[in-house]
Amino acid sequence: MARQRGRLTTPLVRDGGGLRPASWDEALDTVATGFDQARRADASTSFGIFSCSKATNEMNFLAQKFARQVMRTNNIDSCNRT
Repeated sequence: MARQRGRLTTPLVRDGGGLRPASWDEALDTVATGFDQARRADASTSFGIFSCSKATNEMNFLAQKFARQVMRTNNIDSCNRT
C-alpha cells in the first residue's frame, strides 16, 4: 500500500494549544471523555450530528440512534436535499 506524503499515520490529540501524536487507546479515550462531557453538559445545546447524503441508510440510522439514545439529543441533520 503506497502512502501519500503528509497523510496522517497516527491519531493526534489536543494538548494545550496544539496537537500531538497519541496512541489509538489514548485518542479513543479522549473522544469518549469529550462525548461524556457533552452529554453531562446538556447535549441538546452542546452536541449535534450532521450526516452526508452519500452515507448508507444503515449509517444514518446508527447516527440518529447514537444521537438520540446515547447523547440524548435530537440535533440531527443531513444534506439529503442535494
